[in-house]
Amino acid sequence: MQKMEVIKKFHLPYSSLTINSIYHFLLFHSNPFWIQLFYFTSISAVGFLVLKLLPTRSASERPPDLDLLFMSSSANMVASMNTIEMEVFSNSQLVVLTILMLLGGEVFISMLGLHLMRIRSKKELVSSHSSSSSSSSSSSSSSSVALELTSKDLIVTSDHHVTDQLEVGKSDWKYSCVRQLSYVVLGYLLLVHMVGYTLISLYLTLIPSARQVLESKGIQANTFAFFATVSSFSNCGFLPTNESMIVFKNCSGLLLIVVSQVLAGNTMFPTFLRSVIWVLGRVTKKVEYDGILSDHGENIGYEHLLPGLHSLLLALTVVGFVVAQFVLFLCMEWNSVGLDDMSPYRKLVGALFMSVNTRHAGESIVDISTLSKATLVLYVVMMYLPSYTSFLPFDEDHATQRDGKQRRGILQDLFLSQLSYLVIFVIIICITERDQLSEDPLNFNVLNIIVEVISAYGGVGFSTGYSCERQLTVMGDKHCKDLWIGLVGKWSRKGKLTLIAVMLFGRLKKFNMGGGKAWKLT
Repeated sequence: MQKMEVIKKFHLPYSSLTINSIYHFLLFHSNPFWIQLFYFTSISAVGFLVLKLLPTRSASERPPDLDLLFMSSSANMVASMNTIEMEVFSNSQLVVLTILMLLGGEVFISMLGLHLMRIRSKKELVSSHSSSSSSSSSSSSSSSVALELTSKDLIVTSDHHVTDQLEVGKSDWKYSCVRQLSYVVLGYLLLVHMVGYTLISLYLTLIPSARQVLESKGIQANTFAFFATVSSFSNCGFLPTNESMIVFKNCSGLLLIVVSQVLAGNTMFPTFLRSVIWVLGRVTKKVEYDGILSDHGENIGYEHLLPGLHSLLLALTVVGFVVAQFVLFLCMEWNSVGLDDMSPYRKLVGALFMSVNTRHAGESIVDISTLSKATLVLYVVMMYLPSYTSFLPFDEDHATQRDGKQRRGILQDLFLSQLSYLVIFVIIICITERDQLSEDPLNFNVLNIIVEVISAYGGVGFSTGYSCERQLTVMGDKHCKDLWIGLVGKWSRKGKLTLIAVMLFGRLKKFNMGGGKAWKLT
């Protein structure tokens, strides 16, 4: 009865109040984990339906529905695991995959998060102004009885008024910082994409050999440039060509452009973002930029805005990982089959390209299955590490606890660690693919499955693939055809669905990074 009276009083339809209630709940009370889970699953489902409705390049090559769902999920979760050759897709389907990768990119999602923070900050600001106004009006209306108050009461009343004003100023300042930061991230996103698209298009125009590769495959240059830019920045790793960047391994300029895009969109994003904000602050002289940097993102709540020292150490860690992989790759793969026809300079650029792409991007200039086991094991470790892994020789947790902030609770401690879940996924896939593990051990072995699972979890997309030549002679399939797909493309339906779950788990892993703390291995 009371709810109906409110509806009649304000003359609002019940459906409008319901929508407002849901909106208010999502904005202020919902768990970010459930929001992102719904976001990825729903967009992947919509992407699957659109890919299913659009025609493929050839009517005779209509992929199964499960593979289309897998590709849609892989693109949206920026994992680049593929069960279908990329050149099967028509130009319109490539556009859909590009949109899915853009919507799933970490920077884009963080920009959506900033937009929600901006709305919340605005509502808090309005609420603070309202409470301050009511406090001021209450103070003025009671002026007639002020003579009856003691001096102590006047001091308390004055303190409350000052506190309200401080709260208003704090809310106003936070809203201004969040708004300015949202503009910076949006500008960063647009600028990097425009520069990347322009440079790749210019390269394809000036270098005939690169353009001829696309012409021979029937791929439009503009489509490739836009697709490659979005894929590299979002660290997805899909490319319109079946062979990824293998066909462009001698195009050193193109590889360097892609490397810059990969770093700008993932591991180096916090460092680049702080640099951009610092430059804008010095150029525009706006105090909001200094406020954003001084808050270290803690008061604002933007997880990609790290403290200055942390950003520097993150950059040094990224460089250190790249150098370690670069050295090992040159030592182990200099005379490998995949680099046979390359000059020393191109081999150096190729080694740099591979070393950067192991951290979540997954674009490759060589067949991963031809790499040495030592290189492959190092790549597995690199794929497992989160984007912002860094060496921090100081205790941030202690400083956080001094401020009274708790990063994790008891329930999170009771969860398993990330590695434990991955072991469970590997065991499940070994069960679902047990027949092929025994019948085709050179293609289906535990190491290859581990590479596939860790790659899907880290959103990298590296895969040892499937080779008909590796089939045992006795068990060999005479009708086997080599395809440019991941090993998962040969898995059963249960195995593919399990890997989709791995990709989703990896995309949401930040919500369980503190799991497994209750286990003490002593």
